[in-house]
Amino acid sequence: MYKMTKNNSFDVDTICIHGAHKNTEPGTPVREPIVLSNIYHLPKDKEPNWSGVGHGIYTRNGSDNQFSLEAKMAAIEHAQDCALFASGVAALSAVFWTFLPTGSHVICSKVCYAAVNKLFGGMLTERYQIEADFVDTTDINEIKAHIKENTKLIHVETPGNPTTGISDISEISKLAKAHNIILSVDGTFASPIYQKPLDLGADISIHSMTKYINGHGDAMGGCVCSTKEIIEKIKLGAMINTGGIISPFNAWIIDRGLMTLPLRMEKHSNNAMEIAKFLQSQNNVTFVYYPGLESHPQHKLALKQMSGFSGMLCFGVKGDDLKQKEFLNKLSLITYALSLGDTDTLIVHTSKNDAKIKNYPQEFQNGFFRMSVGLESAKDIIADLKYALDNY
Repeated sequence: MYKMTKNNSFDVDTICIHGAHKNTEPGTPVREPIVLSNIYHLPKDKEPNWSGVGHGIYTRNGSDNQFSLEAKMAAIEHAQDCALFASGVAALSAVFWTFLPTGSHVICSKVCYAAVNKLFGGMLTERYQIEADFVDTTDINEIKAHIKENTKLIHVETPGNPTTGISDISEISKLAKAHNIILSVDGTFASPIYQKPLDLGADISIHSMTKYINGHGDAMGGCVCSTKEIIEKIKLGAMINTGGIISPFNAWIIDRGLMTLPLRMEKHSNNAMEIAKFLQSQNNVTFVYYPGLESHPQHKLALKQMSGFSGMLCFGVKGDDLKQKEFLNKLSLITYALSLGDTDTLIVHTSKNDAKIKNYPQEFQNGFFRMSVGLESAKDIIADLKYALDNY
């Protein structure tokens, strides 16, 4: 079993494979085995802590595969500890559940994952009287203007889904600390390879591990990385007692995907840059948003805050929604499907009406495409796009 060490000196490529510390005792397996049993033999000389965190009690309290992956993620994120969940939404919900008491106020990126929008746009507001302001977190003054006495959390998604807008984690962190507010950052689009929110001053770093960290579209999971104190609160409150724990099998699958994450991210990023430049050159493409392009509104901040630009981009094509759907129907290699960070290049369409309802930036208002650039040959992806652009 892998364990965290306080003075880890491994590079991230090594940590993704070996963890913070590798057990090399003779007779131990090189690969962490899957432990699928939900129940364990309990000691007969003392009462077990039914609600405690630890393995050897019940899988909802924790499993070896969970703890192994948590140690890796904590080391990668430069965190003291980590908590794993059954999905990215479960990880997000765990943070909100733990740190937003009834009647509190939260500031959230207005461009954010759909489930977060629903939680703060209705469910948590209606049931627990949690007040939420959705603001443009790429503008620090927008955040300042919405801070209240009962603001308990600033939740930032950067790069934002789907527009790839970049928020300044370091500056927002200074603001949050000055008002004793917790700052959580969802960095799923960047992956922990290209962005380290905790190093930039965030209190909590969140990822949907379903996406880049797993990378193969075959297992769901989410993680929260932070201090031991914060993670203990989350585990005791929102992991064990709400049941959103990751399964040992999914933890094992995601751990396997994690081993190639640095290599995959480099390919995703290189492909995306090549494809973004191609799209920029096409007459019937109305705009391209990719943090690696100089034309991106927060390109300079991306250079400062991220060590790579990942594989997510957005673009528009000329024509109304029906015409844009024709473009979509001409694609053959690129897959029309939800999710992101997969080996396959994935694309989804947002209609003109939805773009206006969600108040996306002006360029997006006529409808647009979000593309998760995969690991195929960039030349083949470009050929597929060119055929669709030339024939829709």
